Amino acid sequence: PKFLTVQQMKDLLEAPLKLLVRPKRKSAGRPISVAACHRDVAILETIYSCGLRVSELCGLQVADLYPAEQLVSVRGKGKKERRVPISRTALVAIERYWGFLPKRPEGQTPVFLAQTKKISRLSHVMLQKRLKTYLALAGLDPSLTPHKLRHSYATHLLDAGADLRSVQEL
Repeated sequence: PKFLTVQQMKDLLEAPLKLLVRPKRKSAGRPISVAACHRDVAILETIYSCGLRVSELCGLQVADLYPAEQLVSVRGKGKKERRVPISRTALVAIERYWGFLPKRPEGQTPVFLAQTKKISRLSHVMLQKRLKTYLALAGLDPSLTPHKLRHSYATHLLDAGADLRSVQEL
């Protein structure tokens, strides 16, 4: 399967903040918000840190996070629930993003909101569009799918010495 190198992944993780340095405009003429850029950093960090599917990420609720244990409870295919590790970097990115929201989300609220003023879940389509933007900003192939980040996660774990069974379970 296709995957990103460690350096390509680093470039992708930094891409959303490039929009803050070099502001761009949405098609409607509104500037891209600081909160949205930080949300997207947190999304990329979380996908890469946990090896999540897009549907799993979009379904995450605040109550699913266990920051003290560095774990996240994920509902996957077939409504199977599993707990996976989440990096400190991803947790810090989520906290930073929440700091830009008018009110800190809690309980059954989605971790990643589509907007800052209204509680609505981030959609798969929106996430894929944002990823294409960041892939292009990072100088990478914009046709890569979010699932390739999952392959990158697994490949980098294996390259770092993790055993195949453990990676399969994650």
